[in-house]
Amino acid sequence: MWPVKISLITPAPKRSLSGNRATAVRWARHLSDLGHRVDIAEAFDGEDADLLIAVHAWRSAQSVRRFRGRHPDRPVIVGLAGTDIYRFQHSHPEETLGSMDLADRLVCLHERVDRDIPTRFASKLHVIYQSAPALPRRLAPAKRTFEVCVIGHLREEKDSLRTAYAARQLPEDSRIRVIHLGRAHNEDWAQAAAAEMARNPRYRWRGEVPHWQVRRLMACARLMVLSSVMEGGANVISEAVVAGLPVIASRISGSVGLLGEDYAGYYPAEDEAALAGLLWKAESDSEFLALLDRQCGMRADLFRPEREREAWRDVIEGLARDGDFA
Repeated sequence: MWPVKISLITPAPKRSLSGNRATAVRWARHLSDLGHRVDIAEAFDGEDADLLIAVHAWRSAQSVRRFRGRHPDRPVIVGLAGTDIYRFQHSHPEETLGSMDLADRLVCLHERVDRDIPTRFASKLHVIYQSAPALPRRLAPAKRTFEVCVIGHLREEKDSLRTAYAARQLPEDSRIRVIHLGRAHNEDWAQAAAAEMARNPRYRWRGEVPHWQVRRLMACARLMVLSSVMEGGANVISEAVVAGLPVIASRISGSVGLLGEDYAGYYPAEDEAALAGLLWKAESDSEFLALLDRQCGMRADLFRPEREREAWRDVIEGLARDGDFA
């Protein structure tokens, strides 16, 4: 189809390493590969565009309204963040549901979102799994320790210290060491992580690091934990799966929608005793760890970059077939 001029709005600033910014940059790359012209901005300021794609229904609500007011006959796609689905549609329904009402298409990141939003939006909803490039190779793991990685900023939604708390409950002869990469959301979180390191020899927080260092840790760690209490479809799961890194995750909709209902590596959210049990099982039972590895491998095809790009082609061409472009 003809090149479409796209204004892609994300609330995250240019040099941010947040998930919203990473999503916008990756989407822009796929859309550019499809031949479209993409400009990324933090807000829509009236520029000419054939299509608006807004990351985050609540945070981009003003941009969605402004574009729709200026270009009522041009399409809008809204990408639903986890906080849109699991927080803001309830706490800020006017803005969040308003964006969803104004959108011609809604893009979500996992297969269970249709259960978690009002049914009137079902016909607009398209699942586009976040992709990740494969690692060149796995690296040799540490021999004296069993390294478990936690990848994500320290914040409430991530329940960020749960893996550290679980590590305190491990048997004395456990070799598990938790390596946590991610920026503290505020000084309280930074102090909490520092205090945890001081009392917990199994936990090390290394702060925010370049993405190549994240990939290097994923290449040699034995396991990754995603302890979130809400997620819209965490890209770190995609990255772990394509890296051949088994995952333990809190049983929340956003993770089940990526790893599948029958995945063996779930624990009840915020339950560090249950998490400690799974960590010990993964360390001490090679068959269980191999099972997690096989189950993750069976999901890897969902997270190929080619699949994400073709999903975007389908959405854009669907708008064209429906006559949504002026």
